[in-house]
Amino acid sequence: MQTRRIGPFEVSAIGLGCMNLSHAYAAPPPFAEAKALLERALDLGVTLFDTAALYGFGANETLVGEVLAPHRAKFTLASKCGMQGVKFVDGVKRVIDGRPATLKASCEASLKRLRTDVIDLYYLHRWDKQVPIEDSVGALAELVVEGKIRAIGLSEVSAATLRRAHAVHPIAALQTEYSLWTRNPEIAVLDACRELDVAFVAFSPLGRGFLTGRLPDPAALEAKDIRRAMPRFAAANHAANLPLHQGLSALAAELGCTVAQLALAWVLQQGEQVIAIPGTTRIAHLEENQAADRLRLSAPQLQRIEQILQEHPVHGDRYNAASQLEVDTESR
Repeated sequence: MQTRRIGPFEVSAIGLGCMNLSHAYAAPPPFAEAKALLERALDLGVTLFDTAALYGFGANETLVGEVLAPHRAKFTLASKCGMQGVKFVDGVKRVIDGRPATLKASCEASLKRLRTDVIDLYYLHRWDKQVPIEDSVGALAELVVEGKIRAIGLSEVSAATLRRAHAVHPIAALQTEYSLWTRNPEIAVLDACRELDVAFVAFSPLGRGFLTGRLPDPAALEAKDIRRAMPRFAAANHAANLPLHQGLSALAAELGCTVAQLALAWVLQQGEQVIAIPGTTRIAHLEENQAADRLRLSAPQLQRIEQILQEHPVHGDRYNAASQLEVDTESR
């Protein structure tokens, strides 16, 4: 299996995003199925597992801790702080809070849920724009000194914010959405990561399910599925994007691979510092994704992909207006 470097860690080029097992899309699978998937990922050579305090409001970290704690020496553990569930009188709500005291308290809670003494890679899940990035990263740097985390990451930030943070403490990884239908990191972030020797971790490399052979039907999405609020999954935009999927499917058929494998191979070939963390709830899909590690696209094939993308530009923003205000990424 290909490996890539994140700070002091050498990890599988295709890791596992664990969010799907507890959060965001369809109803979470039963514990036994989730456990089997996580253990199968280890068997396949996955050495980067990505979770967050937000996912399932702590449930995902609890799951990862319960299943993977006995195998702790075999993988690099990544989690996130700065965006989590907070109890209010009318229920638990998602809150972005980057104050140093909050980040430190979140880390303590995550360590307990994950059943570990140290988190290898700890991301600031969202930059709280009410708090200087220097203050939030400074708090994470103190956690490094205390031995509670080993490396610091950022999620959904611009190249300028990355540089500000990196001046406070070395940033090991920057995570944001990147795929054949979300290429915003190419504006500036990928170049900044190369310049600063920061790993780039691509989440949703399969376009939240669009870049697979199992196209989601927007009308059939569950009520709590976060894609219902994403403009690209609105009926009109989804229909307008189908020719893009058809073009990529035709090329994948020619190459003898699946659309998902084509999409993952493309992401990995965008730079030696790029790592992909697709998520899934099914072992068959996990195995399909990991097999993309062996696929190498030739220059003419990469050119074909660019041609398909030019002929069928993506319709719809990746976030609605409210969610876009919460991120700090460049946009075209």
